[in-house]
Amino acid sequence: MTKETKDSLVKGTLILTVAALVARFLGVFQRIPLVHLLHEEGMGSYSIAFNLYSILLVVATAGIPSALSKMVSEKYAIGRPAEAKRIYRAAIWFAIVAGVIMTALLYVFAPIYAEQISHGGPDATLATRAIAPAMLFFPLIAIMRGYFQGRQNMMPNGISQVVEQIFRLVTSIGLAFILLNISLGWGVAGASFGGVIGGVAALAVMLYYAMKLKRRDALSLKRNVSQAAAEETAAGSAQSTQFQKQISYSEIYRSLLKLSIPIVIFSVTVTLVYAIDTSIIIPLLEGTIGRSEALGLVGIIGGRAQSLAGIPIILAIALSQSVVPIISSAYSRKDMKQVSHQTTRVLQLSILSGLPAVLVIAIAARPLDFFMFGHEDTAFGMSHGPHMISLLTLGAMFQIVMQTSGAVLMGMGRMKPLMIHVAVGIAVKLAGSFLLAKWFGIYGIIGSTGLCFIAMSWLNLRSLRKEVDFTILGRRFIGLLLSIVVIVILGLGGEWLTHTYVQPTSFYRLNEGINAVLVCGFTAALYPLLLMVTRVVTKDDVKSFPAPLQKLLTKASRILKRS
Repeated sequence: MTKETKDSLVKGTLILTVAALVARFLGVFQRIPLVHLLHEEGMGSYSIAFNLYSILLVVATAGIPSALSKMVSEKYAIGRPAEAKRIYRAAIWFAIVAGVIMTALLYVFAPIYAEQISHGGPDATLATRAIAPAMLFFPLIAIMRGYFQGRQNMMPNGISQVVEQIFRLVTSIGLAFILLNISLGWGVAGASFGGVIGGVAALAVMLYYAMKLKRRDALSLKRNVSQAAAEETAAGSAQSTQFQKQISYSEIYRSLLKLSIPIVIFSVTVTLVYAIDTSIIIPLLEGTIGRSEALGLVGIIGGRAQSLAGIPIILAIALSQSVVPIISSAYSRKDMKQVSHQTTRVLQLSILSGLPAVLVIAIAARPLDFFMFGHEDTAFGMSHGPHMISLLTLGAMFQIVMQTSGAVLMGMGRMKPLMIHVAVGIAVKLAGSFLLAKWFGIYGIIGSTGLCFIAMSWLNLRSLRKEVDFTILGRRFIGLLLSIVVIVILGLGGEWLTHTYVQPTSFYRLNEGINAVLVCGFTAALYPLLLMVTRVVTKDDVKSFPAPLQKLLTKASRILKRS
């Protein structure tokens, strides 16, 4: 790998990482006023609509952007830009047709899913139909992002994500506020329609960059016109032959789908699991706690828990993304020593970087929940909401391992076992939910989500061990477990103390904000200190970490030596 390639990879990863983090935090921030405006019942309807939309969005794009990126980059690498552009045009037509079909399906079948399957009622149907037009835009946006990625230009993708979230945030909140004057259902629909406006804004950004790239390509072609003219006679016959043998759209679609179907099956896993949660809570629990309370739990899990539990995933996977292409390259060269080294490295990075965020959110769930979203609407929701956030976030740790190990398997081209693991995980999720909900209610449903990710993680790691030798932490795993136990005990003790005694103002939200800062800061500070005390992290490990993390650990080490 050349220095230029490494720089491009690091730059692209950095752009997408920052954009993903900004978009995630904007998405979480959007939920704060929506929870205040729509309350748990309205957020339940909103979550039912949004999760179904998310699944169909992944299916509509069918992993085509990733496959398109690979094919486009390969064509440009061997000097065939015309073929790359033909593949791009074919993918654009696929996106347009898929968008129209999925929009129609989402609109027509909204009542069946929202009312008969999820028991969300007419408000959920209205919210689902309000977000349906977004399907017209996002398949096209996804294809354009894949093309730009293939051209090694990540800036349009990053900026479009951020712009999309800004417009979604502003319009969702604004429309929900205005339309609540009509009814709660219209308010929820207004919040959902913000996704449509976000899609229009993102498409506008992508079209701007597409025109800019087209002008740059035209200018590049103009600069080479003299050379092309000199070679025109000699190349004319070959060009004619190439034109006659140009790849057909059917061949393009066959190649794209062959590459993309395994990707979509793996990519849709988390979205599908979260959609299962919002779909089965009411049918499974309304008989014991009532429909209103069950819909409120859907609002808590979709509007609060899933938002916060999604943060550690981005932080961990973003750190490991830059290593996965290296694994793919080494595996294709049969350099198993390098594959082993990089597999160990990527798994260590994902676990050690994702774990602190998981611990911080899980321990500080109560002050974070009450500060960001306010108290739940009912005593039942208020007593269970923070615990739901904690449990779902703890399960996210295994989601990190599942996604990272799955990405390594993808880099090795081991797609068949990966798809089998997804099927097993979903089966565990469904069976666990129906069995455990009888005894543990909502916690049984959330716990089965964790079991799903645990099963997939174990299967992924087992398949990896058949391919390559690697060690995640080895004997240091005992030190990590000891560190976790100490952090949990001290962190929960600190959370109880702040919740009980730290009430400096008369505003409960401000008090919870202060408590959240104290608990999060205390827990986050304990993590690097204990990892070094228990020798889980060594000097060699630190050298492989990102520069900001290296500086933080170096400072912590100096403090320990002085003490």
